Amino acid sequence: MDFMTDRDVQKYSQDGYVVLDGLLTSRECDELRQRMAEIVDRMDVPQHCRTTFSTSPDQQQQQGNADYFITSGDKIRFFFEKGVFDDKGEFLVPKQRSLNKVGHALHAYEPLYKEVTHSAKVQGMAKKLGLVSPVILQSMFIFKVASHDVARCDGTFGSLCDLSFCFSLLQQPGIGGEVTPHQDATFLHTEPLGRVAGLWIALEDATVNNGCLWFIPGSHNSGVSRRMVRTPKGSFPLTHFTGLEPAYEDAKFIPVPVKKGGVILIHGEVVHRSAENTSEDSRHVYTFHVMEAQDTRWSPDNWLQPTEELPFPPLYTK
Repeated sequence: MDFMTDRDVQKYSQDGYVVLDGLLTSRECDELRQRMAEIVDRMDVPQHCRTTFSTSPDQQQQQGNADYFITSGDKIRFFFEKGVFDDKGEFLVPKQRSLNKVGHALHAYEPLYKEVTHSAKVQGMAKKLGLVSPVILQSMFIFKVASHDVARCDGTFGSLCDLSFCFSLLQQPGIGGEVTPHQDATFLHTEPLGRVAGLWIALEDATVNNGCLWFIPGSHNSGVSRRMVRTPKGSFPLTHFTGLEPAYEDAKFIPVPVKKGGVILIHGEVVHRSAENTSEDSRHVYTFHVMEAQDTRWSPDNWLQPTEELPFPPLYTK
């Protein structure tokens, strides 16, 4: 029996997302979390990520942070929360509670994450959707620990590495904070649209209390009005937004809890968000995006670009 059924495909087509239980076992989830703990324990934190943001930051520091983000597509890099370093660049909280995310090439360089990304179930999902030549764009481990563990956001960026995190996820600074309404195609744009899908794998139960995703069903049929694009070479900042994000009615969002090991398949244009984590529990997630490459143009204006070191790898393996 296929992991993804015809009914699941219909729901995905209709709503722009679908939840599938049991992509991973509990043990597999724990192994991915343990491996990430090892990666974090050994991480090398760049100095520019340790520097507190001010209202008139040094432009060289800004450039360093922007470069750190925009060149992360073929690397494993670390993006931190506000308020986790003191004025000397030392951690104020345990390393494991300092991060927003780790990205963007876990799928290429970490064997456990690569195995999950290319698993038979994932490949089966892609084939069920009729994807002929899917490629993997990026991958991330998202931390969402309880928001009371670190000082709340005061409306400014804590460090410019927080800013880079916002570029890719619209995450507001502050551990466990909300992710504002957005469409993934704002950041991962294709011509034609509709060629990108996200797989959001819950490595712990994702609940209403600890920050599960909320969706506007059917919103993937309305196109994309806002994009984040690269600026001309040699200019700064390195990216900017074009267009405006519409105002979304809060009442249209519905919560989508997911059990540990389950996955949400997310259409690139569906509007979604998450609330802050108000629980005592973390909400760890492994997520990655795939694109149907056949007859698709990947925008050269996207922040994420394939490189000689890491062309977008094919999802299907022999």
